[in-house]
This record gives sequence, structure tokens and C-alpha cells, in this order.
Amino acid sequence: MGDFTRVTIDFQTSHLVFPTLIGAILLALGTAILITRRQAIAGAGQYWSQTLAAMDKPRFFGTIALTLVYFLLMVPVGDIWPNTGMGFLICSIPFVALSGLLYLQERTKSAVTVLAVVAVAAPLLVWWVFAHVFFLTLP
Repeated sequence: MGDFTRVTIDFQTSHLVFPTLIGAILLALGTAILITRRQAIAGAGQYWSQTLAAMDKPRFFGTIALTLVYFLLMVPVGDIWPNTGMGFLICSIPFVALSGLLYLQERTKSAVTVLAVVAVAAPLLVWWVFAHVFFLTLP
């Protein structure tokens, strides 16, 4: 009877419970969608070929490349200054600047200046709020 009042937590794997649970739920829902909508999905080839032909490929692939580089560099840069959030801050400033430049319609001097201010101020504000208000460290 004493085991019912005793709780043990394996901290090596306890953080994996919810991501695993959410992944399993999403996989089950995705499978259900594929099964119930298989005819609509199979007949969507024409739609996707038109969409791929008309899409803005430089922005699409540029966004994917920037996001991958951002996430791949954040932890190694953060490991240089551990538990300070510098990886987030140092990687976020160029990420915001480059993604902003990628999506600017007209690259005028004033638009690029505003973008540069936002690219520095927004990550700095987020880093400060997390570090000094919530006492959380970012990667």
C-alpha cells in the first residue's frame, strides 16, 4: 500500500512523454485523414502542379534554407556561451534581417533601415524578457 503514495520520476526520459504522445496523436489523425480523404488526395495532382508552377520559388526555398540554418546554428553558437541565450540572440538578429530582406517588396533605404532596427530590437527584447523577466535561458 505504501507504493501508492510514492512517486518516482526518471528525469532522463520524463521530458519525452508529451512530445511522444503528441506525435502519436498527430500520426493517428494524419492516418485517419489519409484513409477518409484518399480519393480527394489522389486527385489533387493537377492542383499541386499548378500551385508549384505559380509559387514564388526563391522566397519559398529561401525561407526553408534560412530556417534550417537558423535552427542548426542556434545550439552550437549557444554552446560557446552556455546558459546565456546568446545562441538565440546572435542567430536571431541575422535570421530576422535576412528573412525580412527576402520578403521586402521594395528595398528602399528607409524600408531597410526600419528592417535593421526591427532585426536588432525584436530579438533583443525577446531575449531580455525571457532572461530577466521570466528567468529562462534560451539556447
